[in-house]
Amino acid sequence: MTSLDLALLYLVAAVFGVVVCRSLKLPPMLGYLAVGVLIGPNALAFAHDSASIQYLAEFGVVFLMFAIGLEFNLPKLRALKTAVFGIGMAQVVLTIAGAMLGNVLLVAGFALLGLAWQMGWQGALVLGAAMAMSSTAIIVKLMAERLELESPHGKLVMGVLLFQDLAVVPLLVLIPALNSSGSEMMTALAWAGLKAVALLTLLLYGGQKVMRWWLTLVARRKSDELFMLNLLLVTLGLAWLTEHFGLSLALGAFVAGMLISETEYRHQVETDIRPFHDVLLGLFFITIGMKLDWRPLVDTWWLVILLTLAPVLAKFALIAGLARLFKSPPGVALRTGLYLAQAGEFGFVLLTLGAEQGLVAQQWVSPVLASMVLSMLGTPILVMYSNRIVMKLSSSDWLMQSVQLTTIAKKSIHAEAHVIICGYGRSGQNLARLLEGEHIPYMALDLDPDRVRQAAAAGQSVVFGDAAKVQSLMAAGLARASAVVVSYHDTNSALKILDLVRAHAPKVPVVVRTIDDTDLEKLKTAGATEVVPEAIEGSLMLASHALALVGVPMRRVIRITRDARDKRYGLLRGYFHGADDDTVDELDQARLSSVTLPTASPHAGKLLDDLALHALGVAVVSLRRANGKGQLVDGATLAGGDTLVISGMPAALALAEEKLLAG
Repeated sequence: MTSLDLALLYLVAAVFGVVVCRSLKLPPMLGYLAVGVLIGPNALAFAHDSASIQYLAEFGVVFLMFAIGLEFNLPKLRALKTAVFGIGMAQVVLTIAGAMLGNVLLVAGFALLGLAWQMGWQGALVLGAAMAMSSTAIIVKLMAERLELESPHGKLVMGVLLFQDLAVVPLLVLIPALNSSGSEMMTALAWAGLKAVALLTLLLYGGQKVMRWWLTLVARRKSDELFMLNLLLVTLGLAWLTEHFGLSLALGAFVAGMLISETEYRHQVETDIRPFHDVLLGLFFITIGMKLDWRPLVDTWWLVILLTLAPVLAKFALIAGLARLFKSPPGVALRTGLYLAQAGEFGFVLLTLGAEQGLVAQQWVSPVLASMVLSMLGTPILVMYSNRIVMKLSSSDWLMQSVQLTTIAKKSIHAEAHVIICGYGRSGQNLARLLEGEHIPYMALDLDPDRVRQAAAAGQSVVFGDAAKVQSLMAAGLARASAVVVSYHDTNSALKILDLVRAHAPKVPVVVRTIDDTDLEKLKTAGATEVVPEAIEGSLMLASHALALVGVPMRRVIRITRDARDKRYGLLRGYFHGADDDTVDELDQARLSSVTLPTASPHAGKLLDDLALHALGVAVVSLRRANGKGQLVDGATLAGGDTLVISGMPAALALAEEKLLAG
């Protein structure tokens, strides 16, 4: 196959894998692995793991480490120090030590039987390191969907994941050195450690100032292309530098991410690097899948099941035990163990590196890879049923949840006609202050324990609770409430709350906060009494101040803004997108478009209503005649040269424009 043939094959396979996984609501990573197996030399044999593709796939790991470096900052480490350097460090070290101890026992057991065990301690260390990793991509996505990132177990999980990601850096240096003899290995490790310390000291001591100065200089040129080119130059340049120091490409990329994480350009960089990160990492996982030979798995299926269940159960027990040792409640400890029991993407990286160095025999690579994939496939199921599992294993967790609900009920028991505030961030707190000023009672639910503790100590009516759960809402007095306000912008969570309120207290009005008008109709359909889009409310306030300053009477200003709200922001929905708009590629955003009818238009003389543009999902916002005068939309007759401003989604607008122009 030519290079173009191979590239197209990988792209087609990647698209197919991601589409299937999205349809099944599985992580795309599993799709990449599956298509890698399918097109690889051990299945359909469409492609071989060529050196050029393998080298390109390594850049996926480079950009993954760069993304991890962006997340590495001292404030985050200080906030999660117990989880990171307590539970996380102990989990990685003990998992590796446990794998090596198990290997020693197997060597001794086989020796008693007069047999030789075909794995050295180096291979056991590699397998232990691979098993110690959990999937950051899968777990963070699942916790975000379940609104658990700020929960007690969510913070522990994030801390452990952060240490696992950081532990990959020294492991990538250590594993290649394990292939040497004892004295040579110590010399190689000492030399690598010395070079790493020297290089990191040089880069981190003055690197941040240089990085901030350089990125500021580039940003002032106001060129997206130049900024992106410099970003790639910095990432790949530092990766090249560390590789030529005898270290790894990934270490340089990690350092580049660390240097940028402390600058004000971090979020812009994170957005810009995402396409490279996703595409190249997908290519890396395809090459991993190509290494999986399914034929031995048929004969040793029992081994695959054993390698799947044993590490998952061992990691669950170890992490839950460590969390309890660090004084986490039983329910929090068990949930942390369940969420982190699976294998992770860095496990593939370490296992592949160990196999390339000859530390892990090829006969083990396929069974271990298969077991890691199976454990990751089972993660969504484990997380989905985590509450039931924890309830079965810990009676005290049920008691603690009952105490939590009792605390909420105790605070709200005397409240009548109160407002339930879902989320006590800045918007929720501002609302609470206004309600207090009007002597209107309220009850706020929030999942940040630090915020709840501080606000409660200040005498504010806020409790720890998940507003997306019916038990919390009922304990907060939903049936007696005068209104429910969703003060944070998360459409999925808002839809859950709307569904619960409509089911248990349909007469209670619900006000929902959103960023813009994208999900306005969806939320209104779900039962929201009012939806407040921040972007449109901001534009209304901007317009009202501007109108007042240019002399429009205040009564008229108030009437204009009131009319806009009364019409559900209909006149303000959507906007014209330009080439320099940062949301030009967002296909789920309503937008405006101007269409001018040809002079000899076949629609001339027809009523606008007869075109039935609404059937295409398009609304006509305004009509402007060829002479420049405006015309009311209702009952208008079209003429050649008329310009219509239409509103709708991009696909619907395209159909409407085609109909208007072509007839």
